[in-house]
Amino acid sequence: MIEAAKKNDGLSGAFLSLAAVIVALFFVFPIYWAFSQSLRNPLDTFTVAGLGIPWLHFTPTLSNWTDQLGTPETSQALINSTFISVSAAVLALVLGTSAAYAIARFRFERWKNRDITVWFLSQRVLPPVATVVPFYLTMRALGLLDTYLALILINATFVLPFVVVILRQTFLDLPVELEEAALIDGANHWGAFWRVALPLAAPSMAATGLIIFAFTWNEFLFAVTIGSDKAITVPVHIAGAIDTRGVQFWFMGVRAMTAIIPPVIIALIAQRYIVRGLTLGAVKG
Repeated sequence: MIEAAKKNDGLSGAFLSLAAVIVALFFVFPIYWAFSQSLRNPLDTFTVAGLGIPWLHFTPTLSNWTDQLGTPETSQALINSTFISVSAAVLALVLGTSAAYAIARFRFERWKNRDITVWFLSQRVLPPVATVVPFYLTMRALGLLDTYLALILINATFVLPFVVVILRQTFLDLPVELEEAALIDGANHWGAFWRVALPLAAPSMAATGLIIFAFTWNEFLFAVTIGSDKAITVPVHIAGAIDTRGVQFWFMGVRAMTAIIPPVIIALIAQRYIVRGLTLGAVKG
């Protein structure tokens, strides 16, 4: 009986592993396909069949990469997306962290804390397309069309509720006794927040920052509406691979990879700091 149970467990584990591999391949294949397209000559894009494995089905070339990365439009789009995404993420974190701490630690007489949280959460449900025209008219009236500031403010507005909802729960999970001890030792509420709560919440803040950075990096609707020349971002630049001759798949592959690589690199670099923050911020009972 024991041996049969072990065999069943082994078969179940094998099937689960196989299912995990299939799911992973399903999500990784578009990335591989973009990478394969970026290494092909224009003619190979239309003649190569099958999986398009480099050196097996076609001779890879870096000419598409050099052509695209050498154009001012590509480099400018990367700079724009990086600056807008980082600025919007930092602004949302600064405002959202303070709001989340206030909702988690203080009680408001006029509105219940749960109602405030639900209101923030409802802003994530609001379709962005419903606000495109109001935002466009507002930015035009302020003279901010096709500027970094407009896209930073808009993106920070839309990711701010996500920061508040996530970090509010983080502060609620932190033991309030640590902050009370700081208050007894002479610190004020700002000191308890800055020196006690904020370091303990740093791992969640880092993870939240990465998520909202990815949201802003991938945002297309407002980028294509507000930006037209100087504030073009990577998603809008990718859409520009379509011209009168159709979709230029070789250039589309390069632009897709340039959109994927920076967030992946940032996530890999920040992963070590997130793990270290979790270890340093652990509360021993």
